[in-house]
Amino acid sequence: MNWNFDFSEVDVNELTLDNMGTWPPVVKLIFAVVVALAIAALSYYLMVSNKIEALNAAQRQELQLRQEYRTKYASAVNLEPYKQQMAEMERSFSFLLKQLPATHETPGLLDDITYVGTTSGLSFVRINWMPEIEKEFYTELPIRIDVIGDYHQFGNFVSEVARLPRIVSLHDFTIAAEQNGKLRFNVVAKTYRYKEADQ
Repeated sequence: MNWNFDFSEVDVNELTLDNMGTWPPVVKLIFAVVVALAIAALSYYLMVSNKIEALNAAQRQELQLRQEYRTKYASAVNLEPYKQQMAEMERSFSFLLKQLPATHETPGLLDDITYVGTTSGLSFVRINWMPEIEKEFYTELPIRIDVIGDYHQFGNFVSEVARLPRIVSLHDFTIAAEQNGKLRFNVVAKTYRYKEADQ
């Protein structure tokens, strides 16, 4: 076969698919290259491009799964310390719950506060429950306390209240002078009841 690249003798009008065997060799070569490129492009589009997208998606999923694996592996490795920490937190929570008064113990708390005040040398003007305040996990039980005494007695009273077996916090206090030279101590004592205990 003579591959001479002289295009001067090629008549485009004579190039039909019916007489393809008589085409000049250079035209046959160009036609074969064009057909091969078209087949390659069509094959890539129909068979390969979808596979590449699927491969990219699989690679992204692999990265995500590796990250999930690392997270779960770290949790699994630390499972025993987590269990110990959880048990310790449950013990601490249980201990704190025991320091909150149950419904039947709240009247006794008033007696405890009254006892602490009188042993500190204070004279009670008033001590009574205020309306309960509902919170998300607990109920606040405020107590209005008015006592008369001096600074040292107030300090001793606050110290003794802090030593009570139940959690009691003191808020919104004021100290005012009385006519007899004594001081009047107004304070709101708050204790708390866990809501599950209510139910």
